[in-house]
Amino acid sequence: MGPVRDDWLDVFPALRALEPGALELLRDQGARVALPRGTVLFRIGSLCRNFLLLLDGSVRVQMTAETGREIVLYRVGRGETCILTTACLMTRADYNADGVAETDLDAVALGAGAFHELLARSAAFRDFVFASFGNRLLGMMTLVEEVAFGRIDLRLARFLVDHRDGRGGLDTTHQALAVELGTAREVVSRQLKEFERRGLVALSRGRVAVRDADALLALSDEGAM
Repeated sequence: MGPVRDDWLDVFPALRALEPGALELLRDQGARVALPRGTVLFRIGSLCRNFLLLLDGSVRVQMTAETGREIVLYRVGRGETCILTTACLMTRADYNADGVAETDLDAVALGAGAFHELLARSAAFRDFVFASFGNRLLGMMTLVEEVAFGRIDLRLARFLVDHRDGRGGLDTTHQALAVELGTAREVVSRQLKEFERRGLVALSRGRVAVRDADALLALSDEGAM
């Protein structure tokens, strides 16, 4: 950890509008942290102690049901904050999901006490927190709609197109795709085999090669009609 310098505000330009006293509090109470890939930031049932402003890296937030099924709720990236952390801080409730660093992280950590003080003292900080919360909430509502009402074939097609690597595919497993989409592995496997039968993808161990991205994209766009 180290003292917070002003250079990181380029990642969160809205915070430059903080009142002088609030900005000074942020500088004094915030701490620059570096966390390695694989760090568990929070678990279900744990108490929220810090508000994290992510400067670089990616955090995966996911839930696990009693049956063992997992679903990725969202990811926190550069210039973003975690909606669940914000909610837990404001309600003083425990976490109901897990947060894991998918990459090495560079962030500014603000303790719960300082977070609440800034929230009470600074209109600019409140605007920043609630704007971030609102944007994330819209994304969560979209996820709920997709999981509850969306067709798996359309969602899987879109995911494969959007997450292709430089070689035109994904290094992933059927289970990992099921977690991303909030469904069962068997459902994903069955759909991938159908895509392969139609010549849209080619399957190998730990790899899904996209063979016809245009057709997959056209399929995924059916859900928007």
